This record gives sequence, structure tokens and C-alpha cells, in this order.
Amino acid sequence: MSGPLLKVENLTKHYSLGTGFLKKTVPVIRAVEDVSFSVEAGETLCIVGESGCGKSTVARLLMRLVEPTGGRVLIDGTDIAGLKKDALHAWRRRMQMVFQDPYSSLNPRLTVEQIITEPVENFERLSRKQRQALAADLLQNVGMWPEMMHRLPSELSGGQRQRLGIARALSLNPSLIIADEAVSALDVSVQAQILNLLLDLQQQMGIAFVFISHDLGVVEHIAHRVAVMYLGRIVELAPCEALFAKPVHPYTEALIAAAPVPDPTHLRLKATVEGEMPSPINPPTGCAFHPRCPLAVERCRTEVPPLVSIADGRLAACHVRAPATDIPVHLEHSLAGVSDDTELWTPTQIAGLFATKYGEKAG
Repeated sequence: MSGPLLKVENLTKHYSLGTGFLKKTVPVIRAVEDVSFSVEAGETLCIVGESGCGKSTVARLLMRLVEPTGGRVLIDGTDIAGLKKDALHAWRRRMQMVFQDPYSSLNPRLTVEQIITEPVENFERLSRKQRQALAADLLQNVGMWPEMMHRLPSELSGGQRQRLGIARALSLNPSLIIADEAVSALDVSVQAQILNLLLDLQQQMGIAFVFISHDLGVVEHIAHRVAVMYLGRIVELAPCEALFAKPVHPYTEALIAAAPVPDPTHLRLKATVEGEMPSPINPPTGCAFHPRCPLAVERCRTEVPPLVSIADGRLAACHVRAPATDIPVHLEHSLAGVSDDTELWTPTQIAGLFATKYGEKAG
């Protein structure tokens, strides 16, 4: 079937903070707000952001582990967000999840063989010989010995448990795997082994990954494209190489600048962001990032920036660096003169240009 394997349209999740007839308005946590993206077969999309930005909620929404408040999740054109239980069951074979914690995501009472074959037996009955053959094959695929199939999770190391979680996800031969912080609990050396394993499996089997992470070093290693989230919204979505070479959104710039760099001679971005992420119960008006943004103008405080397409195949939601199409033609020409494909605008240049439209003082 033509088109992307996964397409997410305006995905939204709100959590109510209580009910009661005496309350005129019920507080709501806006965990995910109007999120849209797509993933092609064999592609890795990484979703990054600070803790609390909504990236793990997106992962659970994609798997229908929580019900969305609005929006659509399409797998090969079928909206699974609207499917009932029986219809959804058949689609479970197409998508699986690898959880963050390899200790709590496995049943401690089941053997390795039972953990791997349990998902398959939800759809078809296997003989003992078939179960053993499947477990042995998948254990070899993830770099473990077939003799381990009779062990319990407590007899495995952390890296082996995460490999077991990957083997379980692969047992149904899925087209899409959602990996939620799949290597964050592991040692650095084990992280590298797991990441290389995922890349090898992707090349061999053509699996698409949605990889949730806060580690930009991991993201830069495995991603084809990167979606940056802030307070429930995507603020930038770009090819991996372009995003790390020249971030557009000030929040993306701050994330990359804050990431540790092993090479002390490497020139780093100079971007500082003060304060903490606002509460999703009472988000700021306009752009949610404006209270922390060094480039914020008056429009940022009143209007939510749309996620618009800009150069080199990326999307960004920023009134300053990715202005919407309602900017006058003469101002668009001025912006084009300030910024080319290799250089971003400076705050002074931006303030001067936007003074034309918003009447602010340049500086």
C-alpha cells in the first residue's frame, strides 16, 4: 500500500483532574496537544524533549494503551484510534513496544521461552517444539544463547533482559516497534550493543521505529528524523543531520547546547534557557516556550505558532525563526536577505525586522 506506514493526525490527550457538581470548570492536564507526524517503513523517528513534555504519552497513544481525546493514528491507512477491542486485536501483530524498564516489563514467573512465545499464542496455538524453535531463533537474533530459554528474568543481567524485551517484540514479526527510553536504564557499553542490535534488525527486517529518548547522543546515532516536543506539542521536526547541524527552534538549540560533548575541542552552540517547563494544567498563552525564550516578541505571547514547512524538509513552530505565511511580502524579502541556508538570524536582526510589523524597539 502506498503512503507512510504510520500517520498521526492531530493526536490529543487531556486528563481531567476531578469532577464535581460544584465546580464550574474542571482542571485539565494537556499532556499531548495536536501532534501530527508520519513514519515510513524502515525509518526511525526519534521523539525528544524534557521530562514531562508528553513523549511517553505519545508512545502509549500509538499503542492504544491509553485512549486519545482526539486525533487519528493510521497504520497503512486504517485508523486504529477508533477501532473497538476485537478489531484492534488483529492490528496488535503489526505494532509492538519495548518498554523503558527491563526489570518491571517482564513477568518474573515466566521463563524466557514463555515470555517470547506468549504474544504469538495470543493469536495461534503452538506445539512445544514450535515454541522452542521460535524462542531459540529469536534469542540468536538478539545475541543471546538458545540455552537461556529455560531461565527466569531474575537470572539475567539488565542488558540481557532488554534483549529479551526486544525478542518478545519481534516474535510477532511487526512492521512498527515503539521503543520508550529502551536503553536509558543500561550501562553505556550495553546501550551501544542494544542500539547496534536495533539498527541491524531494522536493516534485516525493514522494521520502522518510533524511538522515545532524552539522550541526544543516542538520537544522533540512530535517527533518520527527529521530532522535538515541548509541553505536549511538536516544535520542530527535521532530518537528523539537518537538525543537529542547524537547529531552527530556540528550544531545539537549547537542548543541543545542553548535551554533553565528549570532544573538548568541539565548538558548541551557545544557547541558555532559564527556568522550568510550565505546568500543563495552566500552560502559557501563545507559544508555550515564550517565558523561557530569549527571542520572544509580542506575537509569541498571544498567538500559538503553527508547525510550518521551511527549507531542507523540516517543520518548525516559531513566529521568529519560522514565520507563518501572513508576514508581508516586503518583510519576507527582508528575512530572506538576512538568512540563507547556512546562517540563522541574530536576535538583533530579528527584533529590527519584526519592528516593522509589531512596532517593537529593535535591540
